[in-house]
Amino acid sequence: MRRSYLVCYDIRNARRLRNVHKTMKGFGEPWQYSIFFCTLKPIDRVRLQSQLETIINQKEDQILIIDLGANRERAKIATTVIGQSLDPLEPGSMVI
Repeated sequence: MRRSYLVCYDIRNARRLRNVHKTMKGFGEPWQYSIFFCTLKPIDRVRLQSQLETIINQKEDQILIIDLGANRERAKIATTVIGQSLDPLEPGSMVI
């Protein structure tokens, strides 16, 4: 069963940052510069984490993988955006 995740990262080196961003584009959709929304099978979740662990410096960088649950649409609808909207604006999103 697929689950939705929010992946956020803070990478201190430009080369590693580019590599993380490129890797993330293969797993999800960018919501902001360092935030991706992903819907993954369990094996893809493991692959994502494994690939990211090989790229980052674990003493300098940080990646958060937040489990939003099994319902992709509910996870997107539960998102509140303040300011500039996500492109395209998803049904049920709130812009304040």
